[in-house]
Amino acid sequence: MRHLILITLFLQATLAMAQPPITPDDAPIVVYQLQDDYESIKSNLELAITGRGMLISKTLHISEMFERTAADTGLTNNLYGKAESLEFCNIKLSHQMSSVHPANLSICPLTIGIYTLKSQPGELFLSYQRPQMLGNATEAEAALIKLYEGIIREAME
Repeated sequence: MRHLILITLFLQATLAMAQPPITPDDAPIVVYQLQDDYESIKSNLELAITGRGMLISKTLHISEMFERTAADTGLTNNLYGKAESLEFCNIKLSHQMSSVHPANLSICPLTIGIYTLKSQPGELFLSYQRPQMLGNATEAEAALIKLYEGIIREAME
C-alpha cells in the first residue's frame, strides 16, 4: 500500500510539472490552467518567489477592484471569481535587461496573475506576459521566461 501511495504522489507531481500552457507558443500572454485550491496555489506562488530571494512588492486585488468600482463605472459584469496579480523584481535580471537597453526598465515589476473565472468554477489560471524587449535582448528574455516558468511550475507542484 505504501508503494502505491508513493507512486501516486510521484505521478501527480510529474503531471503538474509537465503541464503545458493552454496558450499557443507565440501568444503574448502565457496561461496555465489547473484544478486546485486558489489560496494554496497563491501561497505556493509567494513561496516560489520569496524562495528565490525576491520580495513581493505588491499584490493587486483585481477582482475586488472591479467589485468596488462597478457601481461608479457601470462595469457590472465581473468575470472573475477571484483575481490577483503579484508584483516582484529580480535585481540581476533588471540590470541585465537595462544593460541591453535602458528603456527595458519598463518590464519591471514582474507580474504573475492568478485568477478564477465565474464561468469555469473549479478551474484556476496562472498567467504572465511574455517579455519583448528593446535591443539585442534574446538572453535577457530567455532568462526572464525561465524565471517565470520556474516559479509557476514550483507553484503547481
